[in-house]
Amino acid sequence: MNAEFINPFIAALLNVLKTMAQTELIPGKPKKKSDKHARGDISGLIGMVGDNIQGSMSISFEEGLVLEIMNKMLGEKPESIDSDVQDMVGEITNMICGGAKNELDQKGYDFGMATPIVISGKNHTINHQVDGKKMVMPFSHESGNLYLEMCFNK
Repeated sequence: MNAEFINPFIAALLNVLKTMAQTELIPGKPKKKSDKHARGDISGLIGMVGDNIQGSMSISFEEGLVLEIMNKMLGEKPESIDSDVQDMVGEITNMICGGAKNELDQKGYDFGMATPIVISGKNHTINHQVDGKKMVMPFSHESGNLYLEMCFNK
């Protein structure tokens, strides 16, 4: 998978969480992914389609981290993942993809973004619906982990 596609998503993720939730993540090592199992408790998934690229991105949060981000962004800390947390994950997914889209547009990769979907629950699955290699990039924080998944047809 081409780093030219991946790096804008990593940069956007780190920027959105630092700016919107005063949360800094520690990046881990990217790995190939061959299964559909999400590594977190709630995931935002968004598709991207353009003339020369098709792909999807998901962000999976462990419950402790997503509740901490909710608290920092909105001043509310629910007991568990609820509909407000799901809405926030959808918005974060959209902001990250939008940030990466702006950078990729400047490199000649124009694509449209679908509306994000949010999936939650222990042991949920993520179906990227793109025929391509999948990569997962782990990030850690004292409140829990986050996993950025990317799948592109190039």
